[in-house]
Amino acid sequence: MRRTIGRVSAPGEYEYAPFRIPAGTSRSAAAQLMSMQSDTGGWELARLQLHADGTRKVVMRRRMRLSYLPRPMV
Repeated sequence: MRRTIGRVSAPGEYEYAPFRIPAGTSRSAAAQLMSMQSDTGGWELARLQLHADGTRKVVMRRRMRLSYLPRPMV
């Protein structure tokens, strides 16, 4: 799985981490994965898209001042 952290220089001061959750992952497992990201890295859910093939496209975000915290573990 490929991960990228995008930094935004706009006054919003957020950084974004997009990733995909594969098809066949249960809803509860996906929710638990995103909850772990929130608890360990200060990430919050910015966008979630469920595609017809069952994959989920997730975009997490956090304030730039928390950049010392770990990246998403996906």
